[in-house]
Amino acid sequence: MAAERTILIVSDGIGETAHQVAKAALGQFEPGTFRVVRLPKIMTTQQLAEAVQDGCAEGCIFLYTLADPTMRAEMEQLVAACGAPAVDILGPVIDTFSASAGTEPLGVAGTMRKIDRSYFERIGAMEFAVNHDDGRGADTLDEADIVIIGVSRTSKTPLSMYLASRGYKVANIPLVPGSDPPEELFRIEPRRVFGLIVESDTLTEIRAKRMGELGGYTRRYAEPETVERELEWARTVMRRIGCVVIKTTGRAIEEAAQEILRYYNA
Repeated sequence: MAAERTILIVSDGIGETAHQVAKAALGQFEPGTFRVVRLPKIMTTQQLAEAVQDGCAEGCIFLYTLADPTMRAEMEQLVAACGAPAVDILGPVIDTFSASAGTEPLGVAGTMRKIDRSYFERIGAMEFAVNHDDGRGADTLDEADIVIIGVSRTSKTPLSMYLASRGYKVANIPLVPGSDPPEELFRIEPRRVFGLIVESDTLTEIRAKRMGELGGYTRRYAEPETVERELEWARTVMRRIGCVVIKTTGRAIEEAAQEILRYYNA
């Protein structure tokens, strides 16, 4: 069997872009054909020269992502001088975009890390929403960007998860007659709290269908009188808080979310 070849990733960032490209290509080869080594945060021509010199001595294949045009040009000269195979992952794409837009690229290193940071912030928001679903985590309710309240089956959880996917930390609290909401709810700025209201006929129909699917609720759960009583209780709590009330009858989750964000970002 031939010796394992090294793919050397040279980047002014963490090298994730080139690594993902390498992984996609390596799927076409038997395991053990290549190994991948990252050389991240190459910021100077001296670091670049040392990386290429060492890589050429070992017979490596270079994949590189360098935002600075000067560094890219230097890389091209270095690999050409030692005859090493190399692929510029970002350069041709940046040049094409630049020519199409008629503007010069920024040449800023590490912009992918900003995208990564945003991704992890969304993941954190999703975890927060899960841990603060259906009234859980009341002791850290003040950490929420948005708090959603409403009676059962008013789409609190789906709406919370949708907003969390946009990077907002969301908690949702059920409003049940005879059971006081957590005191923490009344200490939060009213502008961060949103009450969901559904027309009683629609909510009765939704609950009746849900009761048939699960078979775990009492008949009163879907009775019109129960629904009316719960909605009136919810309106009382919402008035006490002074929060914005969002009517979700016949609306998609995305529509309700956009209305919440309009108020939240106002």
